[in-house]
Amino acid sequence: MKRQDKSKKSEENSSGALKAMGLVSAIGIDLAACTLGGFYLGSWMDKNWGLSGIGTAFGVLLGVFIGALSIIAIIKAVMGESHE
Repeated sequence: MKRQDKSKKSEENSSGALKAMGLVSAIGIDLAACTLGGFYLGSWMDKNWGLSGIGTAFGVLLGVFIGALSIIAIIKAVMGESHE
């Protein structure tokens, strides 16, 4: 194998590794942000409407659900990129 071929494969491998690290980071941050947003929304609902914890539970579940939908969208976008 020529030196140019080795360096080209090395660049492709490092690019793929960085892309994978970015995807994993994006998934984790996205899910955490949506869950925290749901928590704060639910806490606000509890405080203003006197729901005694029901609002917080609803908000967290809503945040996890929205985070999961967002993760699915991210993965579809990344998978669409790799097939082009």
